[in-house]
Amino acid sequence: MEGIGIGAPVRRVEDLRFLRGAGRFVDDIAAHNAAYLHVLRSPHAAARITGIDTAAARAMPGVLLVLTEADLDIPARLRCVTPRHRRDGAPLVQPPWRVLPAAAVRHVGDAVAAVVARTPAAAQDAAERIEVAYEPLPSVTDLAEAGRPGAPAVWPDLTPGNECFHFRLGDFAAVDAAFARAAHTVALDYRISRVSANPMEPRNALAMHDPIEDRYTLYTGTQLPHVMRNEIAEFALGIPSNRLRIVSPDVGGGFGMKESPFPEHVLCLLAARRLGRPVRWTATRTESFLSDSHARDNVSQAELALSADGDFLAMRVTTLANMGAYLAWQGPVSSTNNVGGLAGVYRTPHICTEVTGYFTHTQPTAPYRGAGRPEAIHAMERLVDLAAERLGLDRAEIRRRNMIRPEQMPFQTGLDYAYDSGDFPRNQELALAAADWDGFPARRAQSAARGMLRGIGIANAIESAGGPHRKPLEEGAEIRFDSGGTATILLGSHNHGQGHETVFRQIIATRLGLLPDRVRIQFGDTDVVAHGRGTIGSRSMMAAGGALVGAAEKVIARGKRIAAHLLEAAEADMEFADGTFRVAGTDRGLGIEAVAKASYVPGALPDGAELGLGAALVTRPGDATFPNGCHVAEVEVDPETGETRLLAYTVVDDVGTVINPLLVKGQIHGGVAQGFGQVFGEAIRYAEGQLLTASFQDYPMPRASDFSDIVVKSNPVPTRTNALGVKGAGEAGTVGALPALVGAVVDALRPHGVTHLEMPLTPERVWAAMRGAG
Repeated sequence: MEGIGIGAPVRRVEDLRFLRGAGRFVDDIAAHNAAYLHVLRSPHAAARITGIDTAAARAMPGVLLVLTEADLDIPARLRCVTPRHRRDGAPLVQPPWRVLPAAAVRHVGDAVAAVVARTPAAAQDAAERIEVAYEPLPSVTDLAEAGRPGAPAVWPDLTPGNECFHFRLGDFAAVDAAFARAAHTVALDYRISRVSANPMEPRNALAMHDPIEDRYTLYTGTQLPHVMRNEIAEFALGIPSNRLRIVSPDVGGGFGMKESPFPEHVLCLLAARRLGRPVRWTATRTESFLSDSHARDNVSQAELALSADGDFLAMRVTTLANMGAYLAWQGPVSSTNNVGGLAGVYRTPHICTEVTGYFTHTQPTAPYRGAGRPEAIHAMERLVDLAAERLGLDRAEIRRRNMIRPEQMPFQTGLDYAYDSGDFPRNQELALAAADWDGFPARRAQSAARGMLRGIGIANAIESAGGPHRKPLEEGAEIRFDSGGTATILLGSHNHGQGHETVFRQIIATRLGLLPDRVRIQFGDTDVVAHGRGTIGSRSMMAAGGALVGAAEKVIARGKRIAAHLLEAAEADMEFADGTFRVAGTDRGLGIEAVAKASYVPGALPDGAELGLGAALVTRPGDATFPNGCHVAEVEVDPETGETRLLAYTVVDDVGTVINPLLVKGQIHGGVAQGFGQVFGEAIRYAEGQLLTASFQDYPMPRASDFSDIVVKSNPVPTRTNALGVKGAGEAGTVGALPALVGAVVDALRPHGVTHLEMPLTPERVWAAMRGAG
């Protein structure tokens, strides 16, 4: 349907309620007689708990309940579901993550006790009266120190050396042989800083318990309602899944952090059962810094081997990854599941990598927008910049020489991934033209005339979206027509800012010919939606979109049978297009809404026939997709202060079929912004076990004024691995932003002898680098 279907730049229907302040978030949900939970958190990075005295807290006005580990009547633990192994082949070290620790705390912010009271203030005041006797212990928060001999052990009984897992991938012998015959090699030791997701809506919970059914309900902002239901019910509470309902309404950002269960979810549920009344908890911003899962935080050594002509021969990367004190639900995913991205868009025949996960006295790390993809592309693209300088080649030219060409598709990379489609050379060609790469020397001279340093960076990005690769996970969708002829779409995928309520209506408009106002979208309620994997890893359009297309095909097939009966025609003669069932070669037809209405009319269908029109489908796509693109960033550095200003940013992206170009651009803009934040300021820092960055005064978030215009152009090459031909778009911006921005600043500082900078590129760090290297 022209103007509203697939490919149309339809504005988000969600924005109407959000801009009016009418969004419905967890804190907006009314709950009569609700109590409030407050968590007492450890001030120590490592300490034994030798005693807890809660008497004074229990006697405080308004206090309803005080919980310590001794008060829990079930194990109440969280788990990691990512299978990894130790060097001897045994399963990874998975320590117990109790919702309240029994004998020791292992990071600042670790939950120690919980108080429930009639008001938030009363709960907080009472928590401050709990006396906890700690015996402080040595701690290690720096990943680079965690594996060294003599480092304090986070779990001395499980792994004295703090090693959690050791992961290897690739042909190490072939890589070593290629390095031995290489004419040139370049190497880079680098660190990917630790960051916090910081969504606009903090983590939260509203828990209820029905004593008649002995059934729980949890309202919480989560990306994976069904998965979280199963995890909390079966592994934390020890109850069947159908005794827990999870409702996730509007969610103010997730970014991967809100995919997994947290101790506060379980504590609220247990408290609600004990008290027989609803229990609420919402994190403060400082509490979020102390208790949300963090992300990234790894240290790597990377090498690239080249021929005399600059052909890439081999690459190897060794990485240390910080798991934190406990293993998050998918803690090892970011450091291991997306290492195939090290291949980038190049023909490098041999690549190998090994990753060692370590425990530290810090919060658990978990997937965050990109989840290992930005780290992988950063390694390759920074090495390519170094190789270009070593060989005296233009940075764009050395990339062009080594790119996989479209006629080589499908292409098996040197490490794990097999790309099915893409035109990488054209991405770069379009991006260089849009960014006026050839005109950069003149602009650099203009900056120099003003005493400023100007630099330009380029990065070719590719990622695996909607995976795991070769084993993509299933997703569910259902189409229900009511007796009035209108449709409700039930999705296992969850909308937390992407615009699902808009784009899924566009798919239905194209496939079933229904106008947007005749379609209702529902998601986020495990009692209403039968099954779903949820929204992570840029999978919604390929997985949920594919399931929706399959359900629509089932609706059309059933509709043809019904329409054939109503029109007294043979089913084989029925056609469907633009929302109408027609008898082929005639003008006789019925609209899909009329067919839906008739399907509920007694006597309209043959005796004994199933009534109603609708279909459900749980399916999985053929494979992960590989969105790709080229990023070009241009910056200006003040040599007197080290301050960097972004002047221009250009992206050419291939996300396959573009369902809605406006929303794709919005996703790319958001991803670039998060990458920019990490490059220029965001960094979680510890000193002597203490978190130094527990507020936005210490953890600088990017602002709108920090950005130039971000030009986004499309070079779509649809994939054949799913019904819509789509590739993921949600994380694409972040994947290319890190190396493009770092490369631009390094290019500006090249006259000072700077070849690499570690994130974040604060003015102080840039200023010091110019003087240290000069």
